[in-house]
Amino acid sequence: MSSNAAQQPLSPTTAVQVPAHVVSRAFAAETIMLNLQTGTYHGLNPTAGHMLETLQEHEVIADAAAALAEHYRENPQSVQADLLTLCHGLIERGLLVVKQEA
Repeated sequence: MSSNAAQQPLSPTTAVQVPAHVVSRAFAAETIMLNLQTGTYHGLNPTAGHMLETLQEHEVIADAAAALAEHYRENPQSVQADLLTLCHGLIERGLLVVKQEA
């Protein structure tokens, strides 16, 4: 959907952010994201919602993955791979963008 993902491959050192045209709200069972440009709602399970929240706190994928690995007591490389997969999916749906250098 977005050419941003194709133009800028993701790596652990990539910083990402939720764009201004996306709003989200966390509930007990899921996090809902709304792309205001398309009017499409997207639901994230609790784990993906926590991953998104951590990305918003840390921005750099590797930093968020390290925090998540510590929280869940999981292998950091595995968490990083899962987080990269989530980021790709969110970027494809216009729910996340690569943060541009200032």
